[in-house]
Amino acid sequence: METITAHPRTWTPEQSPAAKRDVWTALKRGFRCRCPRCGEGKLFRAFLKVDDHCSACGLDFTPHRADDLPAYLVIVIVGHIVVPTILWIETDYAPSVLLQLSIYLPLTLILSLLMLQPVKGAVVGLQWALRMHGFDENAPDEISPG
Repeated sequence: METITAHPRTWTPEQSPAAKRDVWTALKRGFRCRCPRCGEGKLFRAFLKVDDHCSACGLDFTPHRADDLPAYLVIVIVGHIVVPTILWIETDYAPSVLLQLSIYLPLTLILSLLMLQPVKGAVVGLQWALRMHGFDENAPDEISPG
């Protein structure tokens, strides 16, 4: 008869003896589209395609899983810039609807496109700093980090 252990082993980051990674430095480097570990190599090989590895230090970027978080964050950031601007201009100047649409729609599009890559870089930097999604080189093989 087989015995089943009642306490499954769970991996936690505290069990890893690795050195601490500075979250703010990794976020700033990622926001500048640079490698979160060294700050030298490029993070992206195309507009939103993360490179396979850092050209300077060799850090493997393939475990990253940014998914939809950068898009959601860009929506929040751009919304907090555009909506107060729209409300301020509407209440103080009341321009025509056609003029408003010809300004706000391109402004929203341009701001969103400009913010998307740096925000995605910051998310990848955050994942690296917090050792998320395979960025922990000391995780046990039999236990998936998560």
